[in-house]
Amino acid sequence: MVVEKVLKAIYVRDKNKVPPKTHNLIRLAQSTTLNFPEEKMLQLDRINDFNMEARYPDDKLSFYKTCNEEFTKENLEIIKEMYNWLNSQIQLPT
Repeated sequence: MVVEKVLKAIYVRDKNKVPPKTHNLIRLAQSTTLNFPEEKMLQLDRINDFNMEARYPDDKLSFYKTCNEEFTKENLEIIKEMYNWLNSQIQLPT
């Protein structure tokens, strides 16, 4: 969620309006003025996997079973890296 919130904040900064009602990080990223390297877009796509709709409980259960300690640590690092990169891209007006 932290990546989504930062992207929405950047959207508000760029467009000066309410961000779209979406949890799709790729769509949010593409609606900002930031230039995302391909590597960052791939990371956003991977992070998107964590946003699962409740109407698919079998998919959720299958996903949860893959969330072992190694998987969790690896993905947490990717999320932290993305959060830090997004924050480094924010330029406040002077």
